[in-house]
Formats: sequence, structure tokens, C-alpha cells
Amino acid sequence: MNKKYYPTIGLEIHAELKTQTKMFCGCKNNPDEEKPNVNICPVCMAHPGTLPVANKKAIENVIKVGLAIGGNIADFTEFDRKNYFYPDIPKGYQITQYKYPIVSGGHLADFDVTRVHLEEDTANNKHRDGDTSTTLSAGFSLIDFNRAGVPLMELVTEPNTFDASDEVVAKSASAFAKELQLILWYLGVSDANMEKGEMRVEANISVSEDKNKLGTKVEVKNLNSFKSVEKAIKFELDRMVELMESGKGDEIVQETRGWDESKQKTFSQRKKESSHDYRYFPEPDLPKMFLHSRFSAKGGPASGWDLEKMKNELPELPEQMRARYRNDFGIKDEDIEVYINDKELGFWFEKVGKILGDKNKTKTASNYITSDFIGLKRSNPNIKIPSAENFSELIYMFTGGETSSRATKDIFAMIAENDKSPKKIAIEKDLIQKNDEGAIKGIVEKIIGENPEVVATYKSGKENAIMSLVGKVIKESNGSANPQMVIKLLKELL
Repeated sequence: MNKKYYPTIGLEIHAELKTQTKMFCGCKNNPDEEKPNVNICPVCMAHPGTLPVANKKAIENVIKVGLAIGGNIADFTEFDRKNYFYPDIPKGYQITQYKYPIVSGGHLADFDVTRVHLEEDTANNKHRDGDTSTTLSAGFSLIDFNRAGVPLMELVTEPNTFDASDEVVAKSASAFAKELQLILWYLGVSDANMEKGEMRVEANISVSEDKNKLGTKVEVKNLNSFKSVEKAIKFELDRMVELMESGKGDEIVQETRGWDESKQKTFSQRKKESSHDYRYFPEPDLPKMFLHSRFSAKGGPASGWDLEKMKNELPELPEQMRARYRNDFGIKDEDIEVYINDKELGFWFEKVGKILGDKNKTKTASNYITSDFIGLKRSNPNIKIPSAENFSELIYMFTGGETSSRATKDIFAMIAENDKSPKKIAIEKDLIQKNDEGAIKGIVEKIIGENPEVVATYKSGKENAIMSLVGKVIKESNGSANPQMVIKLLKELL
């Protein structure tokens, strides 16, 4: 991107909360339900005379998110009606929060947070192509109301102006969304599965020649993968700069755009609404709420939450975990991210680290986990994590010179399939590294005799040729020959 242009990005992220029931009724909150329109009732279908009741657990989940990002938790809060008519909104309005969100402020990754509020999700539209064998030849849409009324958290960031390339900007936005997803996982408040639509990202994008002045904003909606977030932002920034460079900056209008994954480009959907278009007003069927000021230390919580207690009970969050892993184990940042994103693998690695009790050995263990084990898992998803004790024993054997690198990899694959003692496997398979010159010498002599061309190349002055012979000797010994001993003997005999 030309340096005279300054991109500004603001993010709106929706995440469905993990609760037993929906936001304002007792219907089951089940994102995996395959049958349409089974988790519905008169309340979430907006039948006349029904009244909503707020889900306390959903409110608590949003408070946890606010505490995790350092936001301010409102005492007074209320729900509002956001009026608009779409087929997937059964009431003709959405219950949300406008003036008094549960959380205001906070910070995460490169973005300041404006607010985090709670609302109800919409139903699912299912669009079908036309069928010439029926009367529905023009195509049609169906609506599944299972999702209608599910608790939905919305987080809105402050606009962030960058002095960087569009690629850096796009990656920064994606990194924010990834970090929020991790926090939701660690708090246990949402599965945030983007493929299932449990977390959706919307990006507000603008470009300006003046760093202190915002350009015309475009919102790209419903981005359902981190790659889509990056690609859509990059495309839109490039589109805007191209228009400005060609003198067509007035063609950039405030609008909502979609992302076409197949064409890898954004497209116009509709003119962007302003807040007054939704005619917000306080929801008359739900009471005002005081979240924490009425908490009584003497008599317990007459109503509301003890924020100090909740803050102290928060689990270790990703950034805290990163700092601890760097300090306690001294491993690479790339390895740390593997464990942050796979908590089961992270817990196992920590057990291994505590057993080994040595940073150098722990770094070696981490290298085997993040390369060999991840590779095994990729080729065979049914591979199990071996016990920390057996894997630690294998690392002790390798660092103590009992097994070669090749043999260690092979034994690791074996204990991932059958969690047995590596020592027993090494003895049974004759994989204990041999340091006996007499035993290795016979193999070396055999390989020299079988490879006269390689020997001639080595003797002609190309010393690297010896490594080919080393590999053949180790292979002949089933990986048990000590490589240093092999090199020493080869040089002597040659």
C-alpha cells in the first residue's frame, strides 16, 4: 500500500455463548442439532402474550470476558429493542443492548475494546436453488428457528489506524480474532467454532490520506474464517486505494459488503444503516439490572455478582500461559503457540517438563512433540498421547546417548501407538545405540566394500561424500550405531 494512505480497521465479533438454554426462554441451546425447528417454543417464536426471562448464566459469561480483557463491568445495565424486519427475526425486532452494555473498555492484542454486550441470535436462513421437477422452479428459502434466541455476545473494538502495509493490517485483525477465540475457549464460555457459525467476524474498513481523519467506512460482514478475515480486509484496502489513486474516491460509499470466497473479492450488499434507523428503545418486558453494587459481603449476594471473587477465579489465560512457558521451560514461541491452541497437548508437555526438570532436555522434548508427534497425528488422527513417564524416559535415553535420533523417532511412533516402556522397546528391537567399536567396525567394513564409487568420490577430495556412507551404516544397524563412532571408524578405515 502507498505510504500516504492510512488504513483504519474496527472489528465487530459475534460469539454464541455456551449455555444450557437460550437467552430468553427455556429451549435447549444446541448448536449441533440437525433437525430443523425442534428447539423452539412460543417465547423464541414470538407468539402473542409471551414474555422473555433473561438467562443469568449468559450474563455471567459476558462479565467473565470483560474481566479477562480488563474492561469495566457496568453496574446498571438494561436490554433494548433493535427494530428491523428480516424473515429470520420472528419478533420483528432483536433484543440487544444499546446505551448500557455490560462491558465497556478493555484491550486485547493490537486493539482497544469499545464495548461487549449481550443479545439474541437470529434464525438460520436456508437458501435452495430452483427445482425444475417441482413448482418451486424459481428457487426458495427456508428458515430454521433452532438458533433464534441463542445467547450472542458482541464485542466491538475502537477503530485502529495503522501506518503499515495492508498485509500487516489484515494479519493484525486476524490475530485479534484468534486471541479472542482462545480467551473464549479458556474461559469456557463459548466453543467459538467459526465453521459452525458460532463465531462471526465483521470488519469496518476505511482509508484516509490524513492519519488523524477517518475515511468513508465500509463494513464487510459474516467472515467465517481467519483466512477470510485477512483476505477480505486486504482486498477491500486495495480496492479503496485503487479508487483513490484513480481519482474515484467518491465511489467509496458507506455500505455493507459481503465476501465471495469463490471469487476472492467483496461485493456490495446494501447501504449501511445508522443507529437511528433501528429506532432503539429500552425493552419494556425485561427489568433493569444492577450487576454488582447490591452484592452484600455480610449476607451474600442478594442480587448480582462479586466481581473481585470472579476475577480471582478466572483461569490462567493465554498471555499469562505464554509468559509462564517462556520462564519455566525456555521453549520457542512457535512451540508455545502449539500448546496454547491445544490444551491437552499443553497439559501433557507440562507433565513431561516437570519430570525432566531440565530446560535443555525439555527443549528437546518439545522439538519431538511439535515436529514428530504433530506429524504422526496429522497422518493418523487416532494416535494417542503416550504417558508423560514413558515419553520422558525416551528423552532421557536420547539425551544420555542410549538411542540415536533416528531410533528415538521410531520408538516415539511406537509408544504413540502402544504406550509401552521405550527401554523395553529399544531392547526388543535392538535399537540401543551401539558404542562398541568392534561391533560397528564390521558393519562399516561391509558398507565400504559395497560402495566403491562413494569411496572413490571421498578419496578424490569430496569429504561430504562420507555422510552418504554414514547413513548407510546407520540404516544397516537399524539406527543403533552411534553416528560419531561411525564417522570416526569410516575416516580411519578410508
